[in-house]
Amino acid sequence: MNLHLVALKTTKYSDTQTILTAYSRELGRVSLTLPAGKGKGSARARALTMPLGLLECVSEVRPGREILPMRQLSQTVAFVSLHTDPVKQMMAMFLSELLSVVLQGGDTDSGLYDFLEMAIRLLDGADAPRTANFHICFLMNLARHLGIEPDASTYAPGALFDLADGCWRRTMPLHRNYLAPDAAEVARRLSRMTFANMHRFRFSRNDRNTILDTVLEYYSLHYVSMRNLRSLDILRMML
Repeated sequence: MNLHLVALKTTKYSDTQTILTAYSRELGRVSLTLPAGKGKGSARARALTMPLGLLECVSEVRPGREILPMRQLSQTVAFVSLHTDPVKQMMAMFLSELLSVVLQGGDTDSGLYDFLEMAIRLLDGADAPRTANFHICFLMNLARHLGIEPDASTYAPGALFDLADGCWRRTMPLHRNYLAPDAAEVARRLSRMTFANMHRFRFSRNDRNTILDTVLEYYSLHYVSMRNLRSLDILRMML
């Protein structure tokens, strides 16, 4: 079977094998074997499977097999700057780590795969103003594919934003997971953010980090805990 992949992470399995965790268009999340060591094949595999690499391979899929063999590994996109620009490198590390946590199931979702591929291509070609808010825009749009998008139809000026229920309210909820009106207004603005207009959103570093923490809290409430992302602190400093 031909597999189209987004590389998420690699883990050493033995002296001769590494396991690539990836998200595939055909099978959802998959684990595949890679050669490890000092040979040319191993070096090439490491170069191709850097975070968010877009790949294609051939694998033999059998029922019950958790780790798939990999043959004919190739790169489907020759990146311009994703793995050479320091900020984009760090963002790729952060997003690949986040996706490794979020995309746990084996369900196939070609629409999600197409979104990931499109976003990765955009990040590779983005200039500095567009890179600054890319991770926030990515998370806002990913929420739609995960079925946890906030209900923008409930917005009203001066309303609170209920993080637990994903909607705006005129009255205070019976819990602490909500945003006051000023922050709730920012949340409304962010719901309109797209990859085409993200460079028009002007935030300071502190504002951007506060927004990111809030979005990750929202993910933690609705999907899976985002509290132990190792790359988060470095990303905060670089942006």
